[in-house]
Amino acid sequence: MIDLNITWFLLIGILIIGYAILDGFDLGVGVIQLFTKDENEKRVNINAIGPVWDGNEVWLLTGGGALFAAFPAVYATVFSGFYLAFMLLLTALIFRAVSFEFRKYSNDPKNKKLWDLAFGLGSLLPSILYGVAIGNILRGLPIQLTDGKIISSITFLGLLNPYSILIGVLSLVMFTMHGAVYMTMKSSGNQQENMVGLINKLWIAFVVLYLAATLATFFSAPYLFNSILGNPLFWVLIVLLFVAIIYIPVGLKSKKFGLTFLSSSVMIAAMILLMALSLFPRLVPSNINLDYSLTIYNASSTPRTLTTMLIIALIGMPFVVGYSIFIYRVFKGKVVINHDSY
Repeated sequence: MIDLNITWFLLIGILIIGYAILDGFDLGVGVIQLFTKDENEKRVNINAIGPVWDGNEVWLLTGGGALFAAFPAVYATVFSGFYLAFMLLLTALIFRAVSFEFRKYSNDPKNKKLWDLAFGLGSLLPSILYGVAIGNILRGLPIQLTDGKIISSITFLGLLNPYSILIGVLSLVMFTMHGAVYMTMKSSGNQQENMVGLINKLWIAFVVLYLAATLATFFSAPYLFNSILGNPLFWVLIVLLFVAIIYIPVGLKSKKFGLTFLSSSVMIAAMILLMALSLFPRLVPSNINLDYSLTIYNASSTPRTLTTMLIIALIGMPFVVGYSIFIYRVFKGKVVINHDSY
């Protein structure tokens, strides 16, 4: 039976998926910018995401707000424990945001290179940090419940463990590949061909890293596999994931770039759903004792709060979805560079 707590778990999962797919290609394009030398190609990269990147980040803000409303104990524990990491993340996102405008109005080529660097690093760092955060969640955090109080001993250096760094590198490769797939729809000629070549290389790296991460998970977080293998939904998602992964090079070869992007998006969604399914009903596992884990029940708001906020979410979410659909319809097609472009 689906209750309010499960409903909010699913809603937050949808918001995370939406953010990972939409802002994921933004971040990937930013990483690609670091290795792009041609000025025209750089402008195509920036203008491909210029009209949509800020709308994409609304999904992150909405997800954070939803987490605060539904599971405040999780919000407080994670945000306080990951404080330094989040400060690095916010700094990177700020520099990434301002780099668009400052690059546009800079006439000095050296200044343009500096803002390209800000744009690239401001995309690369979040791509890694998101993965590191997820890796630590999967691995479990040093928290315990004592007399109804949450005691956390999370440290910044403790977050930089080998397993989480591996997930961070996987996240970086995944977002970069996703961004390159998006650019095949927005570019043409040599730039499009370069993106196809880059995707083929990143695809191999992604497959190797994903297999390595799965193997590492067996040793770092074995509890994730305790009951999931007997769940039919797990096998449905596994099949969906592998079909999506396999189709990416197939779609590229047949030049069906739109379907390739859809496949890349399905791949990201399936990975997040598999993670959610393996964690459920936990939100923040404890690596001290799983009984100390924060779950959708012991870390939730009151039923009245969940009900009220659900009504607000059901009213507000269609506007977020509608805006996203509208803006992508307006700016669909190849990038055209003119005097108003970035």
